[in-house]
Amino acid sequence: METELKDLPPKPAEPQPESDESPLLKPEPVSPVPQISISSQSIEEVEIKLYAPFVRHDVYGTMGRGKLPCTEKLLLGLGLVFLLPIRVVGGMTILFFYYVICRVCTAFLAPNREAEQEDYAHTGGWRRAVILQSGRYLSRAVLFVFGFYWISETRKGNEVDGQLNSEANEPAHEDQLEEVERPGAIVSNHVSYVDILYHMSASFPSFVAKRSVAKLPLVGLISKCLGCVYVQRESKSSDFKGVSGVVNERVREAHQNKLAPKIMLFPEGTTTNGDYLLPFKTGAFLAKAPVLPVILRYPYQRFSPAWDSISGVRHVILLLCQFVNHIEVTRLPIYHPSEQEKEDPKLYAENVRRLMAHEGNLILSDIGLAEKRVYHAALNVWKVAKDGLRP
Repeated sequence: METELKDLPPKPAEPQPESDESPLLKPEPVSPVPQISISSQSIEEVEIKLYAPFVRHDVYGTMGRGKLPCTEKLLLGLGLVFLLPIRVVGGMTILFFYYVICRVCTAFLAPNREAEQEDYAHTGGWRRAVILQSGRYLSRAVLFVFGFYWISETRKGNEVDGQLNSEANEPAHEDQLEEVERPGAIVSNHVSYVDILYHMSASFPSFVAKRSVAKLPLVGLISKCLGCVYVQRESKSSDFKGVSGVVNERVREAHQNKLAPKIMLFPEGTTTNGDYLLPFKTGAFLAKAPVLPVILRYPYQRFSPAWDSISGVRHVILLLCQFVNHIEVTRLPIYHPSEQEKEDPKLYAENVRRLMAHEGNLILSDIGLAEKRVYHAALNVWKVAKDGLRP
């Protein structure tokens, strides 16, 4: 079934990168850091003009280092003393408990190995059922411990003729959206590492992760139980298919076999401040299978859960010190590509992107990871200059 956006052409003004058989592996070109004069142009002006998708607008300001009002200092102090220790201990306890479950369920079991990938997601029977169900419940428990007490979920449209012809405000999981046909992949905008916890609690899908994740204590085994596709940018193996090939196979498998593990992809390739939608990579759309678009928003009053231009450690601490955090989820109907979109993955990706931007009230942006790296470098220059001016 085709969507109402099937005939929308891609944006003609945007220059398109050269074709690559492994678009998920293609490294973003690292642009040289522009010579930004801190004295002649403030960092705020640079942010507004060039890097809007990565600019923070919360009380904590740029890099989470803004000057805080007295009330916020008091709330942060209370959070550091009372909330942070409880949430860290609670989160680590749940993580260790789930690790034990995964260890028991995979005991005496050889992982599935293919194309330099290794996972337990193709395990069947009671083992897979326990891993999946406990993973979903415990992921939701971690979100609760981190202050996400309520999650607002909205389902838009239904899969009748592929068009957004109805709207309901009833929460729904992916399982309910797949009664007619199972999508090949779930695609979502990327705002924070919290996105992963939410999607684990909703459908427990596989993700694309760095190869080093598989070797991490506790998390490594859990990622194998999720069935993560590991990125290994350099491989000497003659039969290595690349991440793109593995993802294509997993997308087709998920679409055709209801017992196969689901796969979740963030086609933007990096996080934003949650107000914008970056250009999509084509990896999720090469398999020509339907996709399930999901839009995440994080309403806030004090600290934004968006992980855009703030260090990881600082972000985790400030997030856990916030008394209440919020997630709003919008689920769109399964998007079935037209024949034209099947033959043109860029058109397919762009139409899904434009649909998500329209339904999620997101702003389309033309910049991506390369510009984000330049912005981070500029912020570091600004930070050094600012610290140097302090007495």
